[in-house]
Amino acid sequence: MTTTPASPSSTAVAAEAFLRKFHDNGPGQQSVGVQGAPLADGRTGYQVLAAQVAGARRVLDLGCADGALLEVLGAAGAEELAGIDLSGQELALAHARPALRGADLRQGRAQELPFADGSFDAVVSHMALMLMHDVDRVAAEAARVLVPGGRFAVAVGGGAVEGQAVRLFLELARPYFRAAPPERSLPQLGSGRLLTRETLDELFGPAGFAPVSWETVVLEMGGTPEEIWSAATRSFYNMVELDQEQTASLRAEFLAAVPALLDADGRAAAGTRLNIATTRLPVT
Repeated sequence: MTTTPASPSSTAVAAEAFLRKFHDNGPGQQSVGVQGAPLADGRTGYQVLAAQVAGARRVLDLGCADGALLEVLGAAGAEELAGIDLSGQELALAHARPALRGADLRQGRAQELPFADGSFDAVVSHMALMLMHDVDRVAAEAARVLVPGGRFAVAVGGGAVEGQAVRLFLELARPYFRAAPPERSLPQLGSGRLLTRETLDELFGPAGFAPVSWETVVLEMGGTPEEIWSAATRSFYNMVELDQEQTASLRAEFLAAVPALLDADGRAAAGTRLNIATTRLPVT
């Protein structure tokens, strides 16, 4: 039975307003980034996450964006697809995908799912749960809409690989981000709780889920210096904090420093870790 959640905090309201505006202004960039950063075996992060719920017939994606993950899930055999997202423009792209013509796509919050109890065999979320506030409510809502034995699989960031180009980018960028004036600073995105196996167990356990299984994979954003710069600047929300002059200065610093990491072909490795956590409800 659906319950009425408490009103979101002012921090959550600000974060969701930022995310909605950001993705409305640049829909589709998330899936471009995922497609451009495969694993060494060629799989994307979407494919790795989808494999955790293989065999599920009815699947819900929290933070579905332009529907790319839902399309992967459908191709893998899911028959009923649903998604929820803050951004109307992302959802417009999702609606335009022929493979999602029958999907139930809704604009809204994961803390207030507009779906009946026991509607799904699996719930997934790719790099979205970590940006959400009131995550205890998200976990409770996921448990509510799942059937007994249903699976909940999430992908969260695991940090840049040491000694590679994305780590270099972040080391150079953080002083710029810290110096951003208040009027350009990002609101707090997420609670910062959800980047380890232990903290995810602390979240999912009270909602009735079993301890998570855990897998870390490395995504490769490598390429030429210009390709890495482009991928990195698309990947970090904090880039909106920088003005044109600061962005140009950071770019110059990065392009001056990255040659130390280049191979004979003029390319650099740029790995980032993706943690995949999967849990399920007990069968009653």
